[in-house]
Amino acid sequence: MDRGRGGRHAVVVGGSLAGMLAAQVLAGHVDRVTVVERDRFPDGTQSRPGVPQGRHPHVLLEGGQVALESLLPGIQAELRAAGAPRVGMPSDMVAHQNGRWYRRSPSTTHIYTGSRAQLEELVRRRVLANPVISTAEGTDVVGLLGDASRVRGVLLRDRSGDTRGEQRALEADLVVDASGGGTKAPQWLTAIGAEAPHEETIDTGLAYASRVYRGKGGVLDGHTVSYYVYPSPDQVHAGGALPLEDGSHLVIVSGLRGDEPPTDDDEFVTYTNRLPHPLLHRWLEEAEPLSPAFGFRRTANVRRRYDRPGRCPAGFLAVGDALCTFNPIYGQGMAVAAMNAVALRDALTDPRRTPTTLRVQRALLAASRQAWDISAGADRKMPGAMGNAVDSGIADRVADWYLRRVQERSPGDPVVGRVFRSVLTLSAPITALFAPPVARAVLFRPPAPTPAEPPATPEKPEPAA
Repeated sequence: MDRGRGGRHAVVVGGSLAGMLAAQVLAGHVDRVTVVERDRFPDGTQSRPGVPQGRHPHVLLEGGQVALESLLPGIQAELRAAGAPRVGMPSDMVAHQNGRWYRRSPSTTHIYTGSRAQLEELVRRRVLANPVISTAEGTDVVGLLGDASRVRGVLLRDRSGDTRGEQRALEADLVVDASGGGTKAPQWLTAIGAEAPHEETIDTGLAYASRVYRGKGGVLDGHTVSYYVYPSPDQVHAGGALPLEDGSHLVIVSGLRGDEPPTDDDEFVTYTNRLPHPLLHRWLEEAEPLSPAFGFRRTANVRRRYDRPGRCPAGFLAVGDALCTFNPIYGQGMAVAAMNAVALRDALTDPRRTPTTLRVQRALLAASRQAWDISAGADRKMPGAMGNAVDSGIADRVADWYLRRVQERSPGDPVVGRVFRSVLTLSAPITALFAPPVARAVLFRPPAPTPAEPPATPEKPEPAA
């Protein structure tokens, strides 16, 4: 980046998790960072209109926890101090997938299940304490400055409601798009003579609805803090209850195109009868609702291939959902936002390679590749899946066969389950599933027995030898 008037300047479009963490990294390489956010940041942990799925369940997977801690040391301690629930898997959760209940063996990984607004507020407070970083709130980015060879800033307009309002230019050496899955960057790039990225899509038509409840004891009490039925081609309805920081539970139900869950209060509860066991329905009949039900429909997987030569001018990068949007049902978005920021940091500080726009963008895409393989790979097999990335080749079909056997064994086999969870939580590479102990179980042993009913208590750890 060239030093111009006022020093090197980076603009980040979007002030959610991906944008704030990108700003945190860039602050170590430029003189000024401006985060442009269409909303106004709340004083506390309220949801923002610009985060359409903010009222729905969010989890921070282990891979995201590691990445976030490396960017903001001590942030996990702050999360725990703020009361964010830390759920051990599988011991703390009653879980069901592919017709089988998971054994509640000792936990090998943990997820945070507090509200997204809580995590965003903690991150925002830490990031904006840096004097290098400033914000432009209540402001829309409506276009880019520059041409097909280089982006040189953004066009801004105050969010007054007047689409013909006065625009102003904000020059920058680097523009980072962190505006989310609804990004307008492809149109902005086309408008300056550059190419829009090729988009890969897989859409199952999955829709979900969420509502906050406070339980009155029962199954979600004591040693059981969460419940979840995962979707599969044979069980397309999913749902569960995850704990929030105030002691309540956020309940979610989901279905596919044509059988979307309702947001009517009574029908929301009735919809849980589609799950393979009445456990959640019984709990809801006694629990106290604390909010209306909110629906969400935009769940397609979309990957924008800015990494291909000729697709993107210098001085422009995309991160987070603006680069790769996942079906939210798999809970990967916040983790990938943090992992993108780590990839950005590492690419900018790599002493062996000049951090060109293309090289950095490829590093960002690589950081999201495993999450894409998991989310897109699962959705590709769902009935009614549509999109230009649905079709798979022979290699994918062989991998699908192997992974199906992994899934069949993970509920009852602690060895397979441990590795499978580490891959799903983005803390181990997919290649870990092919390690000899896992491969022997997957290829040569039948699935181990699993509980016939939802296990009410965790298993006790085996005594040390």
